[in-house]
Amino acid sequence: MFSIFKSKKDKNDKNDQNEQTTEPVGFASKIRQGLARTRQNLGKQLTGLFGGRKIDEALYEELETALLTADTGIAATNRLLESLRKRVKRDALSDSEQLKTALQDALVELLQPMARPLETAEKQPFVIMITGVNGVGKTTTIGKLAHYFQAQGQSVLLAAGDTYRAAAQEQLKIWGERNNITVIAQDNEPGRKSDPAAVIFDAITAARARHIDIVLADTAGRLTTQLHLMEEIKKIKRVITKAIPDAPHEVLLVLDANTGQNAVSQLKAFDEALGVTGLVLTKLDGTAKGGVIAAIAAQYADLPPALRFVGVGEGLDDLRPFDAKEFAEALFD
Repeated sequence: MFSIFKSKKDKNDKNDQNEQTTEPVGFASKIRQGLARTRQNLGKQLTGLFGGRKIDEALYEELETALLTADTGIAATNRLLESLRKRVKRDALSDSEQLKTALQDALVELLQPMARPLETAEKQPFVIMITGVNGVGKTTTIGKLAHYFQAQGQSVLLAAGDTYRAAAQEQLKIWGERNNITVIAQDNEPGRKSDPAAVIFDAITAARARHIDIVLADTAGRLTTQLHLMEEIKKIKRVITKAIPDAPHEVLLVLDANTGQNAVSQLKAFDEALGVTGLVLTKLDGTAKGGVIAAIAAQYADLPPALRFVGVGEGLDDLRPFDAKEFAEALFD
């Protein structure tokens, strides 16, 4: 059996939702604050590079070391340096201070294809399947996403598809109560085998009946080496497609910025299993490895996955759509 958890207020009252949520102020400042550790780490390496020195091979080598230290990865570093060399030649740059501006522009150019906002208006319900390895903050991300979509005037329903951890379901119920959102979860009956696919299927059915705009489907964290669990998540996606033929409309992979280059391998594994359509990068405020975004961008020659949201703090409003220019400016501020 399934349980429906909801607050005392009407979850579909969009006007009420709008009254309770306000547009966050100063997110650009939060981005700068959130990237402080990455910027400091990069800054230590860049000290003296952009200060009137001439542009030569020695400078390029030091710049390469600085970028690698920030976890941009070999592929991204090579692309950025190649772009810099072309700009220096094309624009006849001679001063390292000019090189700093050129590097920032090259980074924006590399990251811009990832800055694609999530459009949800054309489908109802718009089903978002949330996935990722253990400990990346999926459940917390769902709570923040729910708050974000409500601020856009959309109704939301949560599916507690992480049936392995009772704590995950309880946490999701707390987020639901905090955001005035219904949560569909499975009753914890003794001896009953948990079925995450069934929970999510039931949630989608309920959302269709209630004309809900967004379904956020939580799934259990799993290591990419746990083949049986990777097969299970493929099954969950197939069941979602049975509920709505073109769903899930978004397969959102949550990545922890602290993992650095491991995020690239996680993306590869989940993309092969599910066809990842979007990313959420959490905990940018707690890492010196913010350059991993560039590493991800450089892995895809044609079109990298969309980085839908970045998290730069613990507050409800600290998860926002990714902006490449804003990110680059904050990194070099």
